Amino acid sequence: MNKPAYSPDIYLSFFMFTTDLKPDNLEYRKTVVGHIKELKKFGYTGFEFPIGTSNPENYAQDVENYRNLRQYLDSEGLADIKISTNVGATQTFDPSSSSAKQREAALEYLKSRVDVTAALGGEIMMGPIVIPYGVFPTTDCNDGIWSDQLQDHLAIRYQNAQPILNELGKYAERKNVKLAIEPITHWETPGPNKLSQLIDFLKGVESKQVGVVIDSAHEILDGDGPEKFAEQVNYLAQQKRLHYIQVSPPDRGALHTCWLPWQTFLKPVLPVYTGPIAVEVFNAIPAFASSLRLSRRKFWIPGEDQPNCYPSAYDIADKAIQVTKKEIQKALK
Repeated sequence: MNKPAYSPDIYLSFFMFTTDLKPDNLEYRKTVVGHIKELKKFGYTGFEFPIGTSNPENYAQDVENYRNLRQYLDSEGLADIKISTNVGATQTFDPSSSSAKQREAALEYLKSRVDVTAALGGEIMMGPIVIPYGVFPTTDCNDGIWSDQLQDHLAIRYQNAQPILNELGKYAERKNVKLAIEPITHWETPGPNKLSQLIDFLKGVESKQVGVVIDSAHEILDGDGPEKFAEQVNYLAQQKRLHYIQVSPPDRGALHTCWLPWQTFLKPVLPVYTGPIAVEVFNAIPAFASSLRLSRRKFWIPGEDQPNCYPSAYDIADKAIQVTKKEIQKALK
């Protein structure tokens, strides 16, 4: 008897719609449910929720709000929907800071995001949780720090962050949440930009609960090439640190028309990975339009935008899951 083909869960990042789920907003909960019900028809079995920052005094309320959101999803017939979360370190909550007080505050903040993930029923919290996203270091004269000087600077900050991420990993293990650190292209953040840099970082983090998310967009832009990529994927799998995979176009737009070397990316991954694969599209919503310099048109959002002759967010999501499933099956042959 032939073994049934591997069919991973396909998630969609809510970056298609928002960076803020507004879990305490009853009206927006209805919007979230509406989107999920429509996207579920295309075959999505899970969603990646962006989790924002909050006041340190309100962590418990934050967790309760997201727990209520999960209960609302369940009450609307979506108990089978799986959730992962997207979380980032910030300038305020920076585990790589030279200040011990700030590192401890970052640890408490990131623990609260683990709690949020668990409250949503999620088992994966991913994102740039080592160095604050998009915050490039400068000298005292406000000049940029680059190249060798930047790598020397980051080496110290990685050392600062390693014990914090190890403690976070031990905490996350008790909550049954895996932590998947994202290496992000040098256009967007100072580091880590490459899988090789993240692999070196993880050698100083004992907890295997702390691992990696591999995003095709970042790997295409900053990776070390297909042969090295295959070696890195195998190494991470052997280390039990390959926690999450994202397929995303280099321009962060339509997946079905982008230049993504699907088979080169998927063939090393699928034999050693059985988790979800998330489609990540950064729609031209206000939070991204200027920060990512998005010159393309917005994929209009049904129920929120006036329809027009251009593709909608649902159109792009539908085509994205179609091409993803097709390429997965091709890679498994």
